[in-house]
Amino acid sequence: MRSQVGPQMVRMLCMATLGLMLSLAASVQAKPSIPPHGKLAPLFNGKDLTGFDTLLEKQGINRDPNKVFQVEKGVLHISGQEFGGLVTQKEYENYYLRAEFKWGEKTYPPRDGKARDSGIQYNVTGPLKVWPRMMEFQINEGGTGDMWVVGGTSATVDGKVYESTSSGPGAYIRIPHVGRGPLVNVTGHRDPVNDLERPHGKWNVLELVVDHDRVMYFVNGNLALLGTNANTTKGKILFQCEGAEVYFRNLKIARLK
Repeated sequence: MRSQVGPQMVRMLCMATLGLMLSLAASVQAKPSIPPHGKLAPLFNGKDLTGFDTLLEKQGINRDPNKVFQVEKGVLHISGQEFGGLVTQKEYENYYLRAEFKWGEKTYPPRDGKARDSGIQYNVTGPLKVWPRMMEFQINEGGTGDMWVVGGTSATVDGKVYESTSSGPGAYIRIPHVGRGPLVNVTGHRDPVNDLERPHGKWNVLELVVDHDRVMYFVNGNLALLGTNANTTKGKILFQCEGAEVYFRNLKIARLK
């Protein structure tokens, strides 16, 4: 027998097809990607620390007798021996930052034996100190790609508002990256659920987008976190020293179009 398709069935098929197309289009649009930007330019020249200040908890600014921050064959070596960081002298806004990092072997008190820790702090404003007012792209064994809001900064992640206070217990708030499992504060920890890092000793690619009040974190090409409604949109950038030996290279930045 020859089957016939009536007008109602045709309409239903058209509606179903249209719904599928809209759903696919929405899913493509919903997937965040790095926005258009200018040509990447070196943030770190690979030769010396031009354009940066050193900050150490005990030594202060631009005093580094123990050579915590060194340049070795184009690579920035941070020993981890004292809390602090290497901070840009300029402020930045509306940019795309790309950096590579890998862990060294050494850890130091008070983080000796604990999960290796570092980070890229950005939108740093106010007095320059350890843990200033800022937001952070966390680098941490088992939790690389997490976000910190610190000292009065805030952001919305997955519909939830995270707002830190200017001081006190609420001044430091950690936000887990997409799909992260529970943290274990032990050296060498790997997240068995969704570890975005490559094996220990391998280079990892970190990408940070600061687009007005929206921020995006990518770890090795994977979207780790999307934040919106940030209450801070510009500031200095700091590469953290926090008790673990870490290396950075190919630090590059571009202004968003």
